[in-house]
Amino acid sequence: MKVFLSQISRYPAPARVAIFVGVLLLLWAPFAIAGYWLVADKNLASILSITVLYLEFIGLVRIWGKQIHREPRVFWQYGLEFTPRIGLELITGLGIGFFSLLLLFGVETLFGFVEWQSPTAIFPKILLEGLLVSVAIAFAEELLFRGWLFDELQRDYTPLGCLWINAIAFAVIHFNLLAFPSLLCLGIALVWTKRASYEPSGKDYRGFKRLRGRLGLPMGLHAGLVFGNYLLEVGKLIQYTDRVPVWVTGINRNPLVGLMGFLFLVGLAIAMRHYAQRRLAGSKW
Repeated sequence: MKVFLSQISRYPAPARVAIFVGVLLLLWAPFAIAGYWLVADKNLASILSITVLYLEFIGLVRIWGKQIHREPRVFWQYGLEFTPRIGLELITGLGIGFFSLLLLFGVETLFGFVEWQSPTAIFPKILLEGLLVSVAIAFAEELLFRGWLFDELQRDYTPLGCLWINAIAFAVIHFNLLAFPSLLCLGIALVWTKRASYEPSGKDYRGFKRLRGRLGLPMGLHAGLVFGNYLLEVGKLIQYTDRVPVWVTGINRNPLVGLMGFLFLVGLAIAMRHYAQRRLAGSKW
């Protein structure tokens, strides 16, 4: 059994990913089916089902890293570490994401596309909810895409190949065709954000040097964007003026499905690429 497991690490990346996802879905299916039939509230059933799925993902990742790739510190290798440094990067990324989104809507305000509204009495509650929700979403998605999946990809592919495959997978898994271009740009930006903290982490079984980046900055950037949008939408802080077609500002009030949001994320991806390249150029390794 151990011999078979060790051989999986030498399979091509698509095969490894397919095996991992297949095992995860097999483990999750009984809970998903039970929740569907036993929980009357479908929203609650969905929340419980997703929670179980992610807990199983975290557990399977630990086993996968230790048994397949012989990684003694699998989450560290993915870029997840509980240190003051990553905490500072998380806060920094949160600020960058939040104020970048405010910049987008500031530009739209100057163009007359949106008008700002006064916050309601329940805004402090929305503020706390938004922060918790955004950090949870960012943690889950970054550990999945820029953590586990990115690690699998960089074992087989060039840096450019890893970037594009990871970003495409990130965009596809959200199942929103209209938002695909914007999600693709966001995925690219988040990969470059992780690369800004690259450092050597040993060699793989072929003797090639391996690099790892921390997840603090991409988690923070991701959370900041989600947090800002949550406050604006749920808090009803903006009102669209309808001076331009919805495809300019965002179909169904979704900035990802609009020209302005797309151009904003293109700019963000370029900025994070420039930042990462400057950091890498100044590294001593």
